[in-house]
Amino acid sequence: MSGTILIIGTLDTKGAEFAYVRDLIQARGHATLVMDAGTSEPQWAADISAERVAAAGGGNLAALRAAHDRADALDVMCRGAKAVAIELLAEGRIDGVISLGGSGGTAIATSAMRALPVGMPKIMVSTMASGDTSVYVDVKDITMMYSVVDVAGLNRLSRRILANAAGAVCGAVEQEIPAAEDKPLISATMFGVTTPCVTRVRETLEAKGFEVLVFHATGSGGRAMEALISDGFIVGVADVTTTEWCDELIGGVLSAGPDRLDAAGKAGIPQVVSVGALDMCNWGPIDSIPAKFKDRNLYKHNPQVTLMRTTPEENAELGKIIAAKLNAATGPTALYLPLKGVSMIDVEGAPFWSPEADKALFDAIRANVDRSKVELVELDLDVNDPAFSDAMTTRLLEMLAAR
Repeated sequence: MSGTILIIGTLDTKGAEFAYVRDLIQARGHATLVMDAGTSEPQWAADISAERVAAAGGGNLAALRAAHDRADALDVMCRGAKAVAIELLAEGRIDGVISLGGSGGTAIATSAMRALPVGMPKIMVSTMASGDTSVYVDVKDITMMYSVVDVAGLNRLSRRILANAAGAVCGAVEQEIPAAEDKPLISATMFGVTTPCVTRVRETLEAKGFEVLVFHATGSGGRAMEALISDGFIVGVADVTTTEWCDELIGGVLSAGPDRLDAAGKAGIPQVVSVGALDMCNWGPIDSIPAKFKDRNLYKHNPQVTLMRTTPEENAELGKIIAAKLNAATGPTALYLPLKGVSMIDVEGAPFWSPEADKALFDAIRANVDRSKVELVELDLDVNDPAFSDAMTTRLLEMLAAR
């Protein structure tokens, strides 16, 4: 299967390397579109000029060249590369994307890649690929290949690496996906302390003909789910575990950001939501916990993860946030409260059992949720009780059947 591969380049400094990759891709029978995202005179003419990219980013190439402000130029070209890639996607003109570069080139190209849908091949050969790549990849399926040597000319080693990268993007574009039954997708959120609940939800939904994508509520998991909902992949949500809001509020290590709980509401798809694991904020090893939290109720989950019990004051704020997020939803929404505990360790006799904190959470939700928009269901069960799982699943199935 042939296709068109977008090559995002900085042709002012790396013209020979990009020409090499382009020629290899074309030799495999694929068409190419080369976007020049550099700000100096290119070594050869691209299909999409740097002038067009700068304009799409809200700037002017001549002015960027005259200003000699690398940071501003990088911002403009990042925005421009993203805007042009979205335009090409909407026109159906690209089937995959590849780039290569250092920190600047990687920032520009991955800005565009992150705007493209999951499933479209994305290959980034980068000097930055052996370190923390989260800022470049975020929650998209970007494949980063370490360049080993700097992307600065062609040599025996770089020719091999760039050829591998060209082969990888061609192979991904050529790959036929084996036929399979496409079932409607439901997303669900899980933590170790809500696993029994979510497992039962998943098994029931799968038995009813749905495919369930379970996201680990570790920050990146929540962001990935929100992105897939926004991209239109998901028909319904079982958001059992909203714990990432604890880390966003308190400053823990597993925040999914302030947009968590937005996507389903904006998309108008059915969602059943609960308050799973709102009893805990997450930190790394116990020695890494900020000094101001050292006297809090801490639980060593494992050597790398320490949990901190949320306070009544924090739970009251979390209740307000959850209510406000769900009040803004445009589709069917139900919020389920497990009155006997929000996690496996927030039940009577367990380390995080705190009726006062849970009451503050539930009271804040009761006081702030708009019951004309959000169905509020309170059950005298803990979150992992099978009856609680079944109640959430039954309501979601009813919502989906009514669509």
